[in-house]
Amino acid sequence: MRISLLLAMAILLCGCHPSGNSSGSKGSRSESPAASRPASTAGASSQPAFSGKYPIEVVSTVGMVADIVRNVGGNQLQVSQVMGAGVDPHLYKATRDDVQKIMKADLVFYSGLMLEGKMSDTLIKVARSKPVVAVTESIDEATLLEPESLQGHYDPHVWMDVSAWTKCVHVVASTLSTFDPENTDSYETNAEAYTNELGKLHEYGVRAIASIPEGKRLLVTSHDAFNYLGRAYGLEVQGVQGISTESEAGLQRVNELVEMLVARKVEAVFIESSVPRKNIDALIEGARSKGHEIRVGGELFSDAMGEAGTYEGTYIGMLDHNITTITRALGGETPERGFQGKLKSHSESE
Repeated sequence: MRISLLLAMAILLCGCHPSGNSSGSKGSRSESPAASRPASTAGASSQPAFSGKYPIEVVSTVGMVADIVRNVGGNQLQVSQVMGAGVDPHLYKATRDDVQKIMKADLVFYSGLMLEGKMSDTLIKVARSKPVVAVTESIDEATLLEPESLQGHYDPHVWMDVSAWTKCVHVVASTLSTFDPENTDSYETNAEAYTNELGKLHEYGVRAIASIPEGKRLLVTSHDAFNYLGRAYGLEVQGVQGISTESEAGLQRVNELVEMLVARKVEAVFIESSVPRKNIDALIEGARSKGHEIRVGGELFSDAMGEAGTYEGTYIGMLDHNITTITRALGGETPERGFQGKLKSHSESE
């Protein structure tokens, strides 16, 4: 069993090197995307129940995963994350301190779908001695996007669709309950409460984006991290770079987008907190050279959440910020401080 699981993880080492832009829709090729499915290496069921001292030490790779674990685990866990605000997981390589932190943990959670491709070696090694779990493992393949540019792999940015990301809550709750059965009731209760909050956030997204005039529902960003958001809430999405920030934006792609922006009289494009803004600046300059002025509609969180300790540093705050920022910039209507009334107002943001 362990050998087969390690082989499955080894497939992830191939990495993801897409080029060009993805359409965000499923490809029609015969190549199977099965190799990109997350593999939970040495799952919790192969380990004895927890018998150590509380809190249980848990490490998560990215903030979106860590936030699920914190909400479900409550006071029973001490959760740390490897990548903080503004860190690009596509390019991140584990440091010596990261490896030591992961090795000392009781449990490790990661997103999967090759988001953390450069950490695969570390995850494989750690999986020999403790549960290492991909939270996206229970998401139905029919829900996942298969862009043609990924050559048979799935788009990993599932958290942009709140309804799809909610499935990951059940993976965390199940893993914790198996590892620490004494606190199963607590984990299940916490998971249910968090799932209910995510349901309300999803409904907010649907309402907010629907308020944008139909002809203006075009989201242009630095890279293709928003296709799940576009599908879930009714936006056309265009990224300068591909799904992974390892891909380079070609001059042809930039020129294509400039022509689109000018022809459709698009008023706003968006930068990302974890991606350099040079490609967006190139679009703005290109459009200006053709006599069309475009502004930056705001900074969105794509592959990383906001600063720790802030509302935007939580998953709900991250998506609230994105949905609210996009809606306002494209002509829709939202509450002044967003979904939970915790975002900064226009005057405070300036």
